[in-house]
Amino acid sequence: MVPRLSIIILLSICFSLNAQTKSLSSDFVPARLKYAGGGDWYNDPSIIPNLMKFLSSHTNISVAKLEEIVEISDQDLFSYPVIFMTGHGQISFTREDADRLRTYLTSGGFLYADDDYGMDRSFRHEMKKVFPGKELVEVPFSHEIFHSHFTFDKGAPKIHEHDGGPPKSFGLFHENRMVVFYTINTNISDGWADPNVHSDPPEVRQKAMEMGTNIMVYALTN
Repeated sequence: MVPRLSIIILLSICFSLNAQTKSLSSDFVPARLKYAGGGDWYNDPSIIPNLMKFLSSHTNISVAKLEEIVEISDQDLFSYPVIFMTGHGQISFTREDADRLRTYLTSGGFLYADDDYGMDRSFRHEMKKVFPGKELVEVPFSHEIFHSHFTFDKGAPKIHEHDGGPPKSFGLFHENRMVVFYTINTNISDGWADPNVHSDPPEVRQKAMEMGTNIMVYALTN
């Protein structure tokens, strides 16, 4: 397990998926995944820039200031160590998309998906295309992702109620490495938005930012 607050040492490691891959010595930013199907992949445009500001002030990670957007078919996909997706509606991957996303994930890439209420059924269906023989499994509270920088002894924090009930975190694993982290019934990324967007109290936004930091630290060090 990587010691807390020592993750910066690892950020000089290159994300070497292919010859076009960028080095982590340049500013880090997770790329937002633009997907087909009609879902609002673009919602809450302030979330990634705000999370990057939090990362910059609470870690020594050198981060970019603006969001970057990538499609699975883009050549630049393999330049990003982390991709992020969210939304309320339908997601659709072509067979080529699914194959390429699987290659990205099994070659060192990481996907964080946050259900913004309404994408769960579609997301699970499309991930079956990406990993036909794998299942999303609930991630135990003891997993490193909940302790990689900040400590969440009870797993992902509750940011929004939606249907009520506890927040849930799921993962897809390849060769003992979690390559997909998926949260539902929590909507962590809404807590990264500008304060006036969802009117979350500061303590709730703080927890969302801390969990977001954990996710990025975990993705960069595993």
